Amino acid sequence: MKQRGFWGYAFQNRTLLLMLAPAVVFFILFAYVPMAGIVLAFKQYNNTGGIFGSPWNGISNFRFFFESGNAWMVTRNTALYNIVFIVVNNVLQIAAAILLFEAVGKWFRKFSQTMLFLPYFISWVVVGAIAYNLFNYDVGTLNVMLKAVGMEPVDIYNTPSYWPVILVLVSAWKTLGYGSVMYLAAITGIDNEMYEAAEIDGANVFQRILHITIPNLYPTVIILVLLAVGNIFRGDFGMFYNMVGTNGLLFSSTDVIDTFVFRSLTTSNEIGLSAAAGFYQSVLGFATILLANYAVRKYDKDHALF
Repeated sequence: MKQRGFWGYAFQNRTLLLMLAPAVVFFILFAYVPMAGIVLAFKQYNNTGGIFGSPWNGISNFRFFFESGNAWMVTRNTALYNIVFIVVNNVLQIAAAILLFEAVGKWFRKFSQTMLFLPYFISWVVVGAIAYNLFNYDVGTLNVMLKAVGMEPVDIYNTPSYWPVILVLVSAWKTLGYGSVMYLAAITGIDNEMYEAAEIDGANVFQRILHITIPNLYPTVIILVLLAVGNIFRGDFGMFYNMVGTNGLLFSSTDVIDTFVFRSLTTSNEIGLSAAAGFYQSVLGFATILLANYAVRKYDKDHALF
């Protein structure tokens, strides 16, 4: 009877299920099927045996990863960068959304929103090229200007300490428009009568923002932060690789798990090590999202993901 009920429900909602099918197939093919490759983390891979025929080597790949000294460095960099990205980007996106919502001119609002959104569509390859032309020691725009006013040029590509600031600023610039659109959509969904009542009571624009807009953004902020926390150990490979490349002098402050895995595959051909680092990254991300969701449930279970 249950089986008949299930198939009857499926037939009744066949249109919705067909619309859902491409997404389901996508995740099965690109998220679940590749999980079989996790076995590489516990094998000494060779081309003759392949993924499943190579000999097992236990946790040797993990031991080498942690004993090499790279594990702590890339984990620290990945987590700290993402924490700063979450805080800075969300604060700037909320501020931009509020400013756009409070903007008086309709055309000014549309123009500003378009200009903020534009960097999101620029490829990281192009952004990396722009950064190189700005910061190059010999012919970069920044150093040309410094030389023109009699100052010493700055060797940015050989100085790791500059890059945390550069990467945070570039990330904020590129994601500001996309994030502000989501927050702007949440703001426009707030009941307009609340603003009208506050205005009648004499509240100025700052009081309306503080007591109406921001409190009503809490659910959206929590959901977006939770989703971001789930990726706190997953670096933006496109940004880090195209901004830094294979410049070993900068690895101490810019190398993240994703770029380390990529280099292990392409440079040293350590497939087992790469698989171990990727598995380690996935476990950290899974544990982080569970802990973050648990913390939100303890505070307000209505805003938790599950």
